[in-house]
Amino acid sequence: MEKTKIIVAGPRGRMGREAVKLVHETNGFELAAVLDHLHDGMNLKDIEGFQGINAPVYSDVEQCFSGVTADVLIDLTTPEVGMLHAETALTHGIRPVVGTTGFSNQDLDRLARLTKETGLGCIIAPNFAVGAILMMKFSQMAAKFFPDVEIIELHHDQKLDAPSGTAVKTAEMIKSSRQTKEQGHPAEKETINGARGANIDGMHIHSVRLPGLIAHQQVLFGADGQMLSLRHDSFNRASFMSGVKLAVETVMKQGGLVYGLENIIE
Repeated sequence: MEKTKIIVAGPRGRMGREAVKLVHETNGFELAAVLDHLHDGMNLKDIEGFQGINAPVYSDVEQCFSGVTADVLIDLTTPEVGMLHAETALTHGIRPVVGTTGFSNQDLDRLARLTKETGLGCIIAPNFAVGAILMMKFSQMAAKFFPDVEIIELHHDQKLDAPSGTAVKTAEMIKSSRQTKEQGHPAEKETINGARGANIDGMHIHSVRLPGLIAHQQVLFGADGQMLSLRHDSFNRASFMSGVKLAVETVMKQGGLVYGLENIIE
């Protein structure tokens, strides 16, 4: 069986290290190269923490994509870098799997056009944890019956965006099956601005940032005499790798842009 050749961007990051390990240890996957802003021209096996993992290191994205034969790019960096990498990958015939949140609608439209022009697949996933995707799908189902919703998301204190991409995606999915409704009193009733959190279509999102956390989300539905609570917790970053593997396998089989892992989980 021919192996899927993969480039990993951001190999020294917390998620990037897990992705390198996934590719290295998965039958049918081959680590073709890594993109890193340091160590250009080195081999990954010579960098601390990657002993025994053979792959050239590139800092220049064009040089990497032109000089390496690859099928898939796994990008776990930042929105700006991830967008640049995804666009460049598609123009070089490489399918992007991107786990960075913060893409704008304009970014997604641009990638959708590129996938149509190239006939390649591209998967953008705010969250790669399969359990988190199921929580989002269950929340979408529940919102038909419980329109009063609040979302609490908790992450480590180094996370750059707030609310999280998962929380925003959850609200968007709920919105598709829920009548617009302002939950609770309007913002002008707040004695301290922002006390009710962010507002998406009448739903409130609360972001918690504390050391020791990884990625956690609770969706609360209230009704007369009852409450439904859906919660997912990621206790380590290995929890995201089953979704990354699924995304890589899927992007090799289909074209077009997929935004959200829920669209490929049957």
